[in-house]
Amino acid sequence: MVAPTEPGNSAAHVVLDGVGKRFDSGAPVLAGLSLTAAPCDFVALLGPSGCGKTTILRLLAGLTQPTSGSLTIDGLLPATARDRLAFIFQEPTLLPWLNTRRNVELPLRLRGLPAAERATAAEELLRRVGLGSALTLYPRQLSGGMKMRVSLARALTRSPGLLLLDEPFSALDEITRNRLNEDLLRLREAVPFTAFFVTHSVAEAVFLANRVVVLAAQPGRIVEEIPVPFAYPRTAALGESADYHRLVARTSAALHSAMTATSTEVHA
Repeated sequence: MVAPTEPGNSAAHVVLDGVGKRFDSGAPVLAGLSLTAAPCDFVALLGPSGCGKTTILRLLAGLTQPTSGSLTIDGLLPATARDRLAFIFQEPTLLPWLNTRRNVELPLRLRGLPAAERATAAEELLRRVGLGSALTLYPRQLSGGMKMRVSLARALTRSPGLLLLDEPFSALDEITRNRLNEDLLRLREAVPFTAFFVTHSVAEAVFLANRVVVLAAQPGRIVEEIPVPFAYPRTAALGESADYHRLVARTSAALHSAMTATSTEVHA
């Protein structure tokens, strides 16, 4: 296990209370959104385009501010809790002039850690995500799945209490995506964190999360929260079980209802 590069962050407790968000004079993106995540919860956010899934992540990251309501991470405002979280975007956002190890080292370098210490931490994290033999490769030499593994390793250098993931595996083929989902849960078992995961895949949401939050749009609001009862750790075998498929079907129906509600309001 990688030794924390600073005092380790425990998994975060997140509270959104009546959160609303409007950009300028436009229509509200979110309205009256209340949601709590206990430490080590894995919350999947599902919903149609425009329901505010990414906006929720940006609010949690302190990249934008709510128009109404309140939001706290371990009792702190997001802007003052940024050292407790990490954000993984849809694109890996690797620096092309740095090799794999140096891309992972970058957050540690920005925090002023000695070269030897950050190299050791980066190499161990890269081994943990299955890239121990790719330390000197550059982004142009990596597959899409390998780039996302580097992005994940880089995020974990922060020992985050809260990990925000915005459709990180959506551009990958199904086999690679499924493998990365398993790897993400395995990493979380080793270093626990609370997660908010945006996806358009019902199967992915049910496999990863212990709670799926289904949203409707215009404005974005929660229409259903679906608990996922399967114990961790989870493996590929879960995807073959009848209980898993029943819950995927139930969640798909909830998503369809949310999309129908959104479509009805758009054309009302």
